[in-house]
Amino acid sequence: MLLSFFTLHSSFFILFALLLGWLLDLCFGDPARLPHPIVWFGKAIAACEHRYNRGSRRKLKGAIVALTLIIATFLLTAILNYTFYHIHYILFIAFNVMAVFFCLAGTTLIREVRAVFLALDRSLDEGRRQVARIVGRDTSELSAQEVRTAALETLAENLSDGVVAPLFWFALLGAPGMLTYKMINTLDSMIGYRTERYRDFGCWAAHIDDIANYVPARLTALLMALPHVILHCSFSIFHFIRKFGRSHASPNSGYPEAALAGILNCRFGGPHYYFGELFDKPYIGDNARPLTTEDMRLAVRVNRTVEVLMVGLTALAAFFNPRLIC
Repeated sequence: MLLSFFTLHSSFFILFALLLGWLLDLCFGDPARLPHPIVWFGKAIAACEHRYNRGSRRKLKGAIVALTLIIATFLLTAILNYTFYHIHYILFIAFNVMAVFFCLAGTTLIREVRAVFLALDRSLDEGRRQVARIVGRDTSELSAQEVRTAALETLAENLSDGVVAPLFWFALLGAPGMLTYKMINTLDSMIGYRTERYRDFGCWAAHIDDIANYVPARLTALLMALPHVILHCSFSIFHFIRKFGRSHASPNSGYPEAALAGILNCRFGGPHYYFGELFDKPYIGDNARPLTTEDMRLAVRVNRTVEVLMVGLTALAAFFNPRLIC
């Protein structure tokens, strides 16, 4: 009887897949030894960039590449999702579990950020090498403070990119939406730079990523701020986010970074080198105090709290709106 009830209600399929995929990410993080769709996305993007990012009309070529990869990802995953759903519910659940497992990056990011602080305790060079694994900026000349700042900025930004945004698109469009978002985000992380090489070719990829992250970035900041408001009985964090979130060079990244900077009462941002070019990013916050390991621990607790809240919201959406996902 229970199996019959479960089979008749597709919302339970989604809810079960969501929770199991999330628990797998909590336990294992990114699976290093399994075939990973994000790696496949990266290889496809690299192949297209190598072939088409040359000659004239690079902006048009980049637009065609980005749109083709995004549309192809959605269509392919939607067909698979639909097919599995109508063949057998076990296949459908398995596909959705793996999509959630592969697309969430909360545990892996936390591990990497912790590793940065531990490496920095051993030596500055080790800290620089470790933080280079998770940031795009040049790290060879960073000070210890800049290494810690880079790690915490990435923790805040990727809370949106690696947790909230994938779950947001899962709630709207199911596994196909989640996987398509990861293609968009991977495009931006690989070619969405304002350097001489990528400025034209990656222009569309960067703008599409801005659109895809517009709501999730602000939702991330809200979820980060709410527990702080409840704990301290003060709404000043919202003023801080409004003030500094919009001053960031990115239309989205500033909001989660401003939320974490406000919670930690510290300062993020400033000038950084990317691929040998200096980018003078505005500061987020005013208190240029030294960051500590305790700041990292607090930031991790904030991330985990937001993750739990977002999974809960996504579960509600999955339960009450199964048609949007199936």
